[in-house]
Amino acid sequence: MSPPDIHTILVVDDHPLFRKGVIQLIQAAPEFRFVGEAPSGREGIQLALGLHPDMILLDLNMKDMSGIDVLKAIKDEGLDSRVIMLTVSDQAEDLMAALQAGADGYLLKDMEPEDLMRQLADAAHGKITISERLTQLLVASLREKSRPANLTEAGLTEQEHRILDQLVDGKSNKLIAREMNIAEGTVKVHVKHLLKKLNLRSRVEAAVWADRCRRQVKS
Repeated sequence: MSPPDIHTILVVDDHPLFRKGVIQLIQAAPEFRFVGEAPSGREGIQLALGLHPDMILLDLNMKDMSGIDVLKAIKDEGLDSRVIMLTVSDQAEDLMAALQAGADGYLLKDMEPEDLMRQLADAAHGKITISERLTQLLVASLREKSRPANLTEAGLTEQEHRILDQLVDGKSNKLIAREMNIAEGTVKVHVKHLLKKLNLRSRVEAAVWADRCRRQVKS
């Protein structure tokens, strides 16, 4: 086990040169510990299940299976790892598909190395990590559908409000359950209900929406 302030990372990417470059960056960062690499989606799933890393960097487009399918398989197994998509695709549909499948972040491969490591450090501490130029795509998508204009109109229960606050902080269901002293299954039910009320499909979308509502109130 690593000390609590050191985060383990698994890299899943079928491009050897890029994969090795990212691994070098991780190994040079004192807050991270590199624990494994996989050149394919299927190997990535096997390593994730065996290693239980704190974070998984996952390519979107791989030869054997898509990163979305890998992400869904990992989430279906109940792993608590934070999964960050690291891809060349800046298409809105890919971003939304990843978030709706349970991704905890979406970063582009053309980022400067120091920006990538800063984003990964933020992700390790529960923050939402989306490449800056994609943020507006997400905000625009959130505006397109019919949903409450603000937190007051959402009609959330007090417990749902508390859980939404925890989602904004990037906390997992397991951590929310521990802090609120309720069962993890109860957290999942509340998350499902609040997403339905907000007409959203992922916890990251809910966190971004709630954060934007709060900023509008403050401004």
